[in-house]
Amino acid sequence: MIVSTLILTYNEAVTLPACLAALSWCDDIVVIDSGSRDQTVEIAHSFGARVLTRPFDNFAEQRNFGLDNGELRNEWVLHLDADEIVTEPFAKALASLEPQPGCDAWRVPFKMILFGKWLRHAGMWPAYQVRIGHVRRLRFISVGHGQREAVPPEKVSIFREPLLHYTFAHGFRAWLEKHLRYANDEARLIVSDGKANGAVIAQLFSRNGNTRWRGAKALASLLPPFARPFARFVFIYFYRLGFLDGAVGFVYAFMLSLYEGMIGLLIYELRHGRRPLSESKRNEDGDVAGGVAVCRQPPEPN
Repeated sequence: MIVSTLILTYNEAVTLPACLAALSWCDDIVVIDSGSRDQTVEIAHSFGARVLTRPFDNFAEQRNFGLDNGELRNEWVLHLDADEIVTEPFAKALASLEPQPGCDAWRVPFKMILFGKWLRHAGMWPAYQVRIGHVRRLRFISVGHGQREAVPPEKVSIFREPLLHYTFAHGFRAWLEKHLRYANDEARLIVSDGKANGAVIAQLFSRNGNTRWRGAKALASLLPPFARPFARFVFIYFYRLGFLDGAVGFVYAFMLSLYEGMIGLLIYELRHGRRPLSESKRNEDGDVAGGVAVCRQPPEPN
C-alpha cells in the first residue's frame, strides 16, 4: 500500500524532526499546522512536506480539513501526531498491506514511551486508534478531547504493527497544561451526557478493546468526582500491573491520576455552578464588589 501522511502540529519543533525523519519512504506528506510560533513550519518545509494552516478547534476537524484540502496524491492516508514515530517494521508492514473489499480503515496499536522505556503495562498496551484510512471514505468526529472514526465497525480492520508515542516529549509541565485543556473537554462531555446507563456499561464486556475502554470511561462517570484520581491510579498501577514497568510505571500512573483529578474538579465546578465574573457587581475602579480583586494590569503577551 502506498500512502500519503497527514501530521497535526502546533509548536512541535522538538518532536517533528524525528517524526519526519522516520517517514523518508513516504512521497507525500502534508502538515496541518495550528499557527506554530516556533520553527515547526520551517522544519516541515525542510523535509519536503507541504504545510496547511488552520486554527485548532478539535482533532477531528483538523484531520478532516487535511483530507478535504490537502490535495493528497494517494488513495490511502496515514494519520499522525508529531510526537508519534513510525518504526521500520511498521513501514514494511504498511508497504505490504493489501486493501480488502469493504475495508475503509485500520486501527493501529500504540507503544507509550516514557524516559526511553516502553510502558507495556501502564501504557494500556495494546490501545488502538484508527490511523490508516481511505482518503474519501474515512472521516472523524470529535468526542471529548479526542476523535472517533465515522466508519461502521465492520469496515475497520486491525493493523498489528505499533506506532511509538512519546507523549512526554515536551516535558511534564507541557503535558499538564495540555491535559488541563483535555480535562475541560472531558468534564463538559461527562456533564452533558449525564450518568452512564446500563447499555453503555455493557460495553465493558465487549470483545472489542476500544469498546471496552469506552465502557470503562462511561463507568467512571458514575464515580464521585474526587474518587476519580484514586480509582485511575489503582486501575493503572495495580489492575493493569503498571508496577511491573518500574519507576516509570509509577510516574505514569501518578500523572494519569492528576489528570483524573483535574477532570473531577471541573465536573464538580460544572455541576455545582459558579457565578461568572460578568455577573459580579463591579465598582468604578473595575474591582469586584465583595473583596475579590481583579488585576488591572494587562496579561503578559504570549
